[in-house]
Amino acid sequence: MPKIQAATVAEHRARQRAAILDAARSILAEGGSEAPSLAAVAARTGLARPSVYQYFRSRTDLLDAVIVDLLPRWSTYVTQRMRRASTPGDRVLAYVAANLHLVAKGEHAVFRGLSAIASPEALAEPSRRLHEQLRAPLVEALAEHGAPDPAGTAELIQAIVYTASHMIENGVGEAKARSLARGLLEPYLRQPTD
Repeated sequence: MPKIQAATVAEHRARQRAAILDAARSILAEGGSEAPSLAAVAARTGLARPSVYQYFRSRTDLLDAVIVDLLPRWSTYVTQRMRRASTPGDRVLAYVAANLHLVAKGEHAVFRGLSAIASPEALAEPSRRLHEQLRAPLVEALAEHGAPDPAGTAELIQAIVYTASHMIENGVGEAKARSLARGLLEPYLRQPTD
């Protein structure tokens, strides 16, 4: 029987489950055209394959769990970074920097991997919710900044994030991509609004 590595069995199970999800995300971030096998995930976590089946019945079950886990984590990270900023303009810059940091960490690669493997139905609703959760505080910050069309401006900023994300994924460093995005946005965000 494996040793319990936590104060309680429930805590141990939660840690094991989190380790399995982290391993699956890591494998997805490395690319590949197939869903990670439960055996590969088990090997990455140092567990026996039957142990993984105690948490997930199949690859599909595991992928669904990765989706459920990944998207809210992304949203939470971005909104926390935005809340730390003191001005509406700084919140917009924090939105950009947080998204680019997650891309640089490989989280977007995980999402791309999921997109290539998971069924479109499994990703459609969580993806829509993520984009709405991210869009709302960005639009709010832009409205507070005084943008005449906060929703339209948010779309333009998202296009900058999208392009800078591709730059990172193509080998441009996070700092360089963030600097370029900031250079485009700062003049607008620093000017006084009427």
